[in-house]
Amino acid sequence: MVKIEVHIISTELIKPSSPSIQHKKPYKLSLFDQLTPTTYSPAIFFYPMNDASFNNITAKTRIDRLKKSLSETLNLYYPFSGRVKDNLFIDCFSEGVPFLEAQVNCRLSDYLKHHEVESLNLFLPCQPFTKENMSVPITAVQVSIFACGGISLGWTVSHKLVDGGTAKAFLSTWVSKSRGEHTNAIQPDFSKASLFFPPRNPPPQNHISLMETLWFTEANYITRRFVFNTKAIAMLRAKAKAGKPDTKPSRTGTLSCFIWKCCMAASKAISDSPKPSILVEAVDLRSRTKPPMPEASIGDIFWWATAVANPTDTNTELHDLVNQLNEAIALYDSDYTRTMQGEGGFETMSDYCSQLEGLFSLEKPDIFAFTCWCYLGLTKANFGWGEPFWVGLMGKVGPAFRNLTVLVETKDGNGIEAWVTLDEERMAILERDPEFLAFASPNPKFSSL
Repeated sequence: MVKIEVHIISTELIKPSSPSIQHKKPYKLSLFDQLTPTTYSPAIFFYPMNDASFNNITAKTRIDRLKKSLSETLNLYYPFSGRVKDNLFIDCFSEGVPFLEAQVNCRLSDYLKHHEVESLNLFLPCQPFTKENMSVPITAVQVSIFACGGISLGWTVSHKLVDGGTAKAFLSTWVSKSRGEHTNAIQPDFSKASLFFPPRNPPPQNHISLMETLWFTEANYITRRFVFNTKAIAMLRAKAKAGKPDTKPSRTGTLSCFIWKCCMAASKAISDSPKPSILVEAVDLRSRTKPPMPEASIGDIFWWATAVANPTDTNTELHDLVNQLNEAIALYDSDYTRTMQGEGGFETMSDYCSQLEGLFSLEKPDIFAFTCWCYLGLTKANFGWGEPFWVGLMGKVGPAFRNLTVLVETKDGNGIEAWVTLDEERMAILERDPEFLAFASPNPKFSSL
């Protein structure tokens, strides 16, 4: 296949279509927003041109519709059009969202047949998972047109405001407006996050520095895509039960722990005296607060469930690790979440940060982060020309990041794609690990559109 080339042909800023937006009050960040670094989470939606039902919709028509519906969506989700100030609030809502158009030198079917993960960044408007300046746009879009008329929509959102629940509400509204179904728009709730988790003024710089250390460590990171089919997931869940037939380990929890187990084995292979290993998994807090928050509450309303294991211990079998993770997540279903709320919540967060610092001061542990993007509606994003053929995430992350696995459901909803980012040494071992490859298929190709 010829070398893939993607040329940017135009760039503009999409702004809310309602002039009254510029008079809105600044959006107040929550404590979790303040603690979460500015870095872009990515998704790339691929739409073929060969769907007979939509053949009359040209690429230009699609782009015009995307721009118009994005502008309408920003009337509701106006903080997405603003800029962060002093890690305290978002204002300047007329700044707008960068919208790039690009042309690709091949057909979509040829690209998907031959693609390597690294090339995916060509379809994104911003470098994914790179440490950014706080004043960058909250979101950006790139639409790339293939030679056949098919398109990709690359979407990046800043983690300074946008977690999974926030992305889901925004995307659902944007696709509904693009289809002309304005009554299906999800009304965002901008007040709850800073009410439940009040920000600090000035922001707590010592805790913010700690979080940046956790998110960004210099290394040569490699991202790979592995697919787990229904059978592989069922077999791993059976192993995770291990003599406890009444337990029901979740699909995503089981996969996270299986990947963590294999990463620990890679660490062991690299060092004779492997360090303690920590799994951190993002937990949505919306349904866990007292009282529960509305599902469409906007902001970073998640925190990290933390499980610790020592690779030299005997209790690192899959069922042991799954039990540990379940206990860590269950903490947020207890009164602990209530202690994170309100003005007193800062003390709980300070204790959390002190414990982490304590772990670090003894011996710098290996940290493996996991987040589940299944059920965010990515694979169902129908802007009016059918659902995407496939949703990709990213190529290479920035020079400073961390070991992160993102789980996304496959198109049929039965399997799960694991987008694993690891430092080069561990990835080289994982890709050759027979135990891992017994269940994971490395970047399977698409046979045809």
